[in-house]
Amino acid sequence: MKNFRLRLAVLVFGATLFFANSTVAQSQDNNERRKPPTFEQLLDKMDTNEDGKLSKKEIKGPLKERFSKVDLDEDGFITEEEFKKVPKPKRREKRN
Repeated sequence: MKNFRLRLAVLVFGATLFFANSTVAQSQDNNERRKPPTFEQLLDKMDTNEDGKLSKKEIKGPLKERFSKVDLDEDGFITEEEFKKVPKPKRREKRN
């Protein structure tokens, strides 16, 4: 009976360590994924005519919705300077 309890305790302890470790690893991955892209990363993905700025036709995703807020001089393009000047959107609070 003692041998069974010892094995059960070791099994429960091992399973707890395994799940705790995987949870920490997932939360670290989520933090890295949520970093906003740099302007260079956006250019690499979206600047189809390679002019060093982004037009509304080239933009995809959430940035397209905020285009008018980012295009400070209202010339129809987002430059690196404009991108750096715009405040970043507030993060949503995590639900528990």
